[in-house]
Formats: sequence, C-alpha cells, structure tokens
Amino acid sequence: MRRAVVIGATGHVGTYLVPRLVRAGYDVVAVSRGGRAPYHDAPEWRSVERVVADREAEDAVGTFGARIAALRPDAVIDLICFTAESARQLIDALRPTRPLLLHCGTIWVHGRTARIPVTEDEPRTAYGDYGTGKVAVEDLLHRETLAGGVPSVVLHPGHISGPGWPVITPAGNLDPQAWRKLATGAPLALPFLGLGVLHHVHADDVAQAFERALTRPAAIGASFHVVAEQAMTCRGLAAGVAGWFGREPVLDLVDWSQYEQRTGAEHAGTTREHVERSIAASIDRARTVLGYVPRYSSLDAMRESVRWLAEHGQLDLGGAVLA
Repeated sequence: MRRAVVIGATGHVGTYLVPRLVRAGYDVVAVSRGGRAPYHDAPEWRSVERVVADREAEDAVGTFGARIAALRPDAVIDLICFTAESARQLIDALRPTRPLLLHCGTIWVHGRTARIPVTEDEPRTAYGDYGTGKVAVEDLLHRETLAGGVPSVVLHPGHISGPGWPVITPAGNLDPQAWRKLATGAPLALPFLGLGVLHHVHADDVAQAFERALTRPAAIGASFHVVAEQAMTCRGLAAGVAGWFGREPVLDLVDWSQYEQRTGAEHAGTTREHVERSIAASIDRARTVLGYVPRYSSLDAMRESVRWLAEHGQLDLGGAVLA
C-alpha cells in the first residue's frame, strides 16, 4: 500500500482529498495544526493516521521537513506552502528518499494577463505577496525536478468554493450582503461594468486533480490549472445567482469611487484584487495529462457554499429560500 502524507489535511481541499485517497487504497497520514475538524465528516477519516504539527513554528526552527520525511511517505501533498524557504526546507529533507511532491499553488501566479484563456506556459506576472510567493515555490520545485532531485507536480486552483466556508461572491469579495441582495431583488453595485472575470472551482474538483496527479508520471515537472470548465463575468455570476431565486439581478454599474463608498474599503479592496486580475484559466493541459474533468461549474460550486451557509445560520438571505 502506498503511503501519502497530506499537509494541511483538514482545510478546504484536504477535507475532500483525504477521503478520496483512502478510497483509492492509500495509507494516509493527515498533518494539520489540530485546531479544527475537516469541513465535513466522512467515514474514511477513521482509518487515517493524524499528526499534529504547527508548520510555521517548526519551519522557524528548521524541523518541519525532517518531521515529514520521518513519516516515510511515497507521496507528499503540500496544501499549505506559501514561501520558497518553506518549500526548500521540505525538499531538502525529502531528497534522500525522493517521494513524489505535489504542491498547491494558485492561479494568482498570473497577474494582469495578455491572452485568455491563460495557459500554464504564459510568463508569470504575479504581484502581491501571495502570488509572488507561489511563483517562487513553483520555480524552486521545477528546478529541483529538472536537477534529478525530488520529483514534483504543481497544481494551480482558482477561487476554491464549497460547503463550510464563505466564498468569493459575484462582486469579487466576501461581503455576504451580495447574496442577500441577489436573493431579494435589491440593487447590487458592481464596478467596471460588471465585466471583471472570476474563475471558481469546487474543492472536490481540486481534490480530484490531486488524486489523479499521483498516478500520472507524465505530470512530473509540470504545472496545471485546476478550475471550473468556464470562467464567468461578475454580471454573469450575478444573473446566475439571482436565477436561483427566480429573479433577474438588479445591478448598479458604478464607477470605482462610488463602488468604494457603497461597499466599504475592505470589501472594495478585495474586489479590486480579483477584477484587476480577471483570470480565465485554460484546463486543456489538466484534461490531457491528468484526465481532469471538473464536476462543478462556477455557479454549482457557489451554490453549495451559499446553501450550507444559509442552512447553518451563517447567511441572511432576507427570507428567500434556496432550494
């Protein structure tokens, strides 16, 4: 039986990936800080070895990589690596045994794109700490693989969505009022004519891609986008969400200063981060090499999250009911 170590196992992707790996016959070690349970329970978790580790603290003293190597993995799925230094510590510790290393990146390795859909071969144009950090990790892992060291695969998800946590709204932020407005027919303000582009993906589809990458030797040394079949504009998403409630969206297409005044600086800043990038990512390589077939559209993924939030009293839909 192959042994897979999942770092960040109880997070968005790990919640779905760990049960998938158990069902596929892997001996799974789930590494997490131990602060919370997976987003939803599954019987497969009962057969998983659990390891509690604070990666940030252990990276600071240089012990985290050795801890993972001591688990004797055939494969390591790293869902929570954000800096090249953290990745370097891990690959240095894994190099003697060379297990397959799968890394969770982000489509934000792309910044402002010139061609859409953007492919994995486009020059990296990331900006901001998150995106540039993921580019540095990606570069490091690919150099390591080419040098004959630890073999790696990099997967770049879009805006990860699903039940159990808030997701990016059609306005490109996390303001829950967007859902209520679309559900009740209240006006929703959108900047840039509502033409900003978002590319969501359900967490289980990301898990599907990681599971497939474990058994695709042709994937080693490459990067893959993992997103829904199609990206959507903000106004397209708004129309889709309003349609869940039998409505047409009421949209106020406003300039940026008006949008910021109406939404507030925090939510407006998040919107700007998303719509300035407006990434629509190609999944052709993931289809061909991994056999990736997303089960969920962007709207399907959002709907699962909104339904869960409403059913658990974490979202006010103004009396509207989501079937």
